[in-house]
Amino acid sequence: MTAAYYFVGLGMLMTKHELQEIIRPVAADLEAFDKKLNSFLKADSALINAVVKHILASRGKRLRPALVFLSSRSDGLFSSKLIEAALAVELIHTATLLHDDVIDESEIRRGKETVNYQWNNLVSVLMGDFLFARAFRIMVGTGSTELVGSISAATERVSIGELRQVEEVANYDLPEDEYIKIISDKTASLFAVSCEAGPILKKSSAKVRRSFREFGENIGIAFQIADDLLDCVGTSEKTGKIPGNDLTQGKVTLPLIYSISKSSQKTRREITNLLNNGINEKGISRVLKFITEQGGIDYTYSIARSYSERAGNIIDSLKDNIYSRTLRDILNFTVARDN
Repeated sequence: MTAAYYFVGLGMLMTKHELQEIIRPVAADLEAFDKKLNSFLKADSALINAVVKHILASRGKRLRPALVFLSSRSDGLFSSKLIEAALAVELIHTATLLHDDVIDESEIRRGKETVNYQWNNLVSVLMGDFLFARAFRIMVGTGSTELVGSISAATERVSIGELRQVEEVANYDLPEDEYIKIISDKTASLFAVSCEAGPILKKSSAKVRRSFREFGENIGIAFQIADDLLDCVGTSEKTGKIPGNDLTQGKVTLPLIYSISKSSQKTRREITNLLNNGINEKGISRVLKFITEQGGIDYTYSIARSYSERAGNIIDSLKDNIYSRTLRDILNFTVARDN
């Protein structure tokens, strides 16, 4: 079953193009963001500029920058330094993707060749380091030690989450709560600080900061769970990634965790043997069928939806305006998308 048919059955189907329509209320902010991004990434190096051009040609959804602007504007917390905050978060996110592609030996991201594939692993790692350095340079320029501290802490969490994921490769006994902790660190941490940036720069109360941080944390967890789900139900044409890629790398995600926990000992042995012995295309099909039959797809979607609803409850406490309504629409996109 493809992602398109699956998500039409469970909720509103969303695409990257539709997300751009959703975030139109902050289009001017994102345009200013793009201009500064191009400026900040220029360097006196033909190689760096070539890699930057390649990265920008296949840019992502700009979801984190959009959250920076929407969350701040939803409660009257916009400030001139927010573009720098959005730039820092997006550069850190992009740097982690460059490093991830080396770790995963990926050849395709967002439907295009990865940096490590088009150049080599060394270039990809060093470009990631370059983006980290630029991000922290930008943060210092805001003059907010609190923002630097919060984004630094989020970046540390990303590293911890990535290391924990590597540590738990092929651990098919991984508890669900530990999986949630890992994705909270590696993904939700940057969503959380994106939403907290406005309150930080406006020196809002601890209560306001916590509310926006928790909103970002919950939408980030929902986003990563949905992303892991796409590995089971997506298509390479839609997602830009090969279906079952997580399985071939030994990554343990919620659809598999749940399905294994509900299976008989005999079936569990069959599935883990397939996963542990160089799984091939036929084996991937068998495991994906197993996950569907055990209810892993439906269960995972329900958990993603539950975190989305937690985030939605926080939105309900905000002023009713175009920005808070757009945040609600982004929640729908998070758990009902095909790429």
